[in-house]
Amino acid sequence: MPSIAPLTADILVTAPCWEAEPEAEALVQRAIEAAARHASASAEGAEVAIVLTDDSGIRTLNRDWRGIDKPTNVLSFPAVPTPARAAQPRMLGDIAIAYEITRREAESENKPFAHHLSHLAVHGFLHLVGYDHENDADAESMEELERTILATLGVPNPYA
Repeated sequence: MPSIAPLTADILVTAPCWEAEPEAEALVQRAIEAAARHASASAEGAEVAIVLTDDSGIRTLNRDWRGIDKPTNVLSFPAVPTPARAAQPRMLGDIAIAYEITRREAESENKPFAHHLSHLAVHGFLHLVGYDHENDADAESMEELERTILATLGVPNPYA
């Protein structure tokens, strides 16, 4: 039986403020890989792009794609399904995470920045594979999976 390629995560840092967190790319990579292992077999052999941006960059994305003219911590943009092509990974979508708002939230919630960043990466990934929190039942299901994934990374329950 041929082995399936693991998920590929391409991380692009577009804002110099991320220089304050030299481990950010590695943290996001680990969080995405953990989420892929637990969340969906559909992530095997797929690709995801993660943009580490600033509040201004994510505000523009939020305004242009969601009609909400304010920054947010994380945005997910699931890819439109396309026919599989040999030798090309299937694109799951894009995730954008903003530095300043992530930093402010971590500080206001007395959480390590690394834990909050890992949580946002996992949360964003779960949206790419079909999870949402539009109603209480879906939110509880998504949050339970987030807690499970984060526990494997040594991150305590972010909802406690």
